[in-house]
Amino acid sequence: MAGVRRSICTLSAIALAFAAVPAFLASADDAKTLMADRCAVCHGENGDGQGPTASSMNPPPRNFHDAKWQKSVTDKTLAKAIVDGGSAVGASASMPGNPDLANQPDVVAAMVKQIRAWGK
Repeated sequence: MAGVRRSICTLSAIALAFAAVPAFLASADDAKTLMADRCAVCHGENGDGQGPTASSMNPPPRNFHDAKWQKSVTDKTLAKAIVDGGSAVGASASMPGNPDLANQPDVVAAMVKQIRAWGK
């Protein structure tokens, strides 16, 4: 009987793990789409700060490849800037907020993860 219980527990744990995977993948896909739609216009498709509108902006958009800047900012600050805009974290007021993401922490975390990946 103990073996059956253990098997049931193991199968339940596996099922829960796989149930969480689609939600994470959806968050990552949502983040990728949002970044292409909202962020790339200024920050560029690859986060280099060279989007189509970058040349007309003062100050210019952040280059996420800048290792020194990456070390100077926390994930929490990045998330706040994404949701509340640049002025909420002492950055450029030209960086608009995305208040519709306030209740989507998985998507915001996936966006932060992408910003961090550009810094490596």
